[in-house]
Formats: sequence, structure tokens, C-alpha cells
Amino acid sequence: MKQFPILYWPRKTTADNDYQLARKVINNATGVMPDVLTGELDLVGFLSENPNATVYYPVFCESTGWWGELLGAPAMVTDKMIISPECQLMVIESAKNASRGRGKNQLLAAEIYPTSGFFKKMNSGIATVADMLATDAGTILALFSGKSQSQFVNILESTGNSYLGCIGRF
Repeated sequence: MKQFPILYWPRKTTADNDYQLARKVINNATGVMPDVLTGELDLVGFLSENPNATVYYPVFCESTGWWGELLGAPAMVTDKMIISPECQLMVIESAKNASRGRGKNQLLAAEIYPTSGFFKKMNSGIATVADMLATDAGTILALFSGKSQSQFVNILESTGNSYLGCIGRF
């Protein structure tokens, strides 16, 4: 059972400046050099086996849909750390440990149909689009950043869309 900070790094670590910087930033924040996981990461399984672990998950500027594997997992994004203009680390913890959230913004995921009314309401300050993925069913899986989960859910329901769940806060 791992309890140390865990840096998941899906790229080669050799001569990777972001990798070295990520380890340094985590060490500065926690006082401990992180263990490193490379290759495939089964986040659901990992957090089930290591509920007290904190996973630092890199999101590179060209990444889309990184948050999909968090949906349905016992995990929440509790913070983010900017490493460079090309990379930021999402701090992911078991949902049972994440209730102490560090910030006020939440990452809110939803499945929506692309209607103009929905986007007009979202632009009113309730939430900001952070990432989107189109599905084969004609819906969009979208990630929003917002302060009020209840207002977000009310807007979704009023436009006939599905709410998938809050995946984090920062």
C-alpha cells in the first residue's frame, strides 16, 4: 500500500525537463520525492488498493479528455500545479480524502447535447468550459470549471442534459 506522493508520467523520463521539474515541485510541496509510475495507470484500481495515496497526473497542453478516466472512479482532483506552459499536474486523491478541498472552483463533468441555449447560460458566469469531447451518440462530454455544483446541475437539468458528476475542486 503506497501512501507517498505518486507521480504518474506516461512519457519517457530521460532528458524530459517537465518530468524533472514535476519531481522538484512535488518534493517542494510535500517534502518527499515522489514515487514514479510509468506506462498504463488504472486509476480506479490504484486508488482502491492505495486509498491514502496522492497521484500527480500530468496534463500536457495537447492533451484532451484526460479527465474521462476519473468519471465513476473514487477519485477527485483536489488541486493543480503549473509546471510549465506545456504541463500542469492535477493532484488526485481518493474521494474520501478529497472532501477537504483546497480551493473553491470545482471541475464539473457533464454529458450534454450541443444546444445554443445551454452554452448561453453557461457563459453567464456559472461555469466555464475547460475541455470537450464529442461522442458517437451525438452528445458531448464536457468538463467545466465552476463554483457552484448545485447551480450547474440546475442549469443542466433545465436544458434537458445529463449530469455525470463532479470530478474535483481546486
